[in-house]
Amino acid sequence: MQLETRYARSGDVNIAYQVLGEGPPDVVATDVISHIELDWETASRARFLTRLASICRLIRVNQRGTGTSDRDTGVPTLETRMDDIRSVLDAVGSDRTVLFGLGDASPLSILFAATYPERTSALILMNASPRFVRNPLLPWLPTREQTQRRADDFERRWGEPAFADEFLSANNPSMPEQELAGAARAFRLSVSPGAAAAYVRMNIDVDVCDVLPLIRVPTLVMHRKDGGGWDIRSGRFLADQIPGARFVELPGADFLPALGDQEALFAQLQSFLADVVEGRHAEVEPDRVLATVLFSDIVGASEQAASLGDRAWRELLERHHELVRRQLVRYRGKELDTAGDGFFASFDGPARAIHCGCAIARAVPGLGLQVRIGLHRGDCELVDGKMAGIAVHTGARVAANARPGEVLVSSTVKDLVAGSGLAFEDRGSHQLKGIPGEWRLFAVEEPEPAAS
Repeated sequence: MQLETRYARSGDVNIAYQVLGEGPPDVVATDVISHIELDWETASRARFLTRLASICRLIRVNQRGTGTSDRDTGVPTLETRMDDIRSVLDAVGSDRTVLFGLGDASPLSILFAATYPERTSALILMNASPRFVRNPLLPWLPTREQTQRRADDFERRWGEPAFADEFLSANNPSMPEQELAGAARAFRLSVSPGAAAAYVRMNIDVDVCDVLPLIRVPTLVMHRKDGGGWDIRSGRFLADQIPGARFVELPGADFLPALGDQEALFAQLQSFLADVVEGRHAEVEPDRVLATVLFSDIVGASEQAASLGDRAWRELLERHHELVRRQLVRYRGKELDTAGDGFFASFDGPARAIHCGCAIARAVPGLGLQVRIGLHRGDCELVDGKMAGIAVHTGARVAANARPGEVLVSSTVKDLVAGSGLAFEDRGSHQLKGIPGEWRLFAVEEPEPAAS
């Protein structure tokens, strides 16, 4: 079966997608290394996709830099890849979708579901993990050194047919021998050696553990019992941390859903998707959203106001406000409040928020001013269209700890911008007034100006 490949525009990049089947529901498949045309040449995958499309409208996406989407786009961040998915959803007229995240596409799916609950009807994770490098919460994961060696192998051996055969066979022991050559070819042609290695290196720093408790859409976590490369303990961790998630242990050891026991897999998929369509899952809270909040205030405002006098200070404030608002528009920030000399804004992407903060901090000295800027990403309440709650208070406290001219971020912001090229200086752990616990804060090292 060969489907027509279409393209959605995401910024300056063309994102390839295919649509098959009819909903409801819509399901977006977000696996990373794939080729939406060559995949159909592998019999087991073609059967799987056809069957999946019989119970939903299936939207397949090649992420930027892979498959038939534009190449040479650098290493895309989670934020950029979320934009790509939204562009495809807009192109196909999908208001809400089920996200199906496989393996290393799971952090993307998790972050999208938490950031855009109004566009997410449910979340399916298979053979997934919230991060890919060992930490105290997930001690069974590979070390940084092991992951780095894997990236080096990808770059050095990607073009060797034997390497693709070894990689696919190790992670998919039931793959028929007659399919191995075609699957290996699609695997090799999905992405270049350098891009594959860069993607693995980016994943060293990806971590969405803090996002898991914020997911409020129905979630199904499935994990193959004996998959050596993807430890089932990661699946159990996901299900434990995501409120109300259903965990299913599937038989077999194959990473790819198209292989192994298809009846056991589809029994779970059909039941879950039917519940989504019929609304039998718990209702999503409509009054909460995952967002990055930015707080900015002028250093020494009172002293400057007294020195300049009311009229001159008011005129300077107007110029400051105009400058800040230009940057908010440029980086798609939403102004939520302006109190005196301070701004409170929100962003759906943390990298855009950082670049916006840096642009403001870089520009205001031209007015003879300096600002402190703080950013935090967390679960925000929506009260009469305004954001409130502990995440908002945390953002304000982070800003209060910033030095003049500095953009200071919490670890929840830093952990979500892997691959962005942003660099940070560790400012250590802090007690934030009125906020429980200790908070690790990081100062942004001045980046090159970024396009919005």
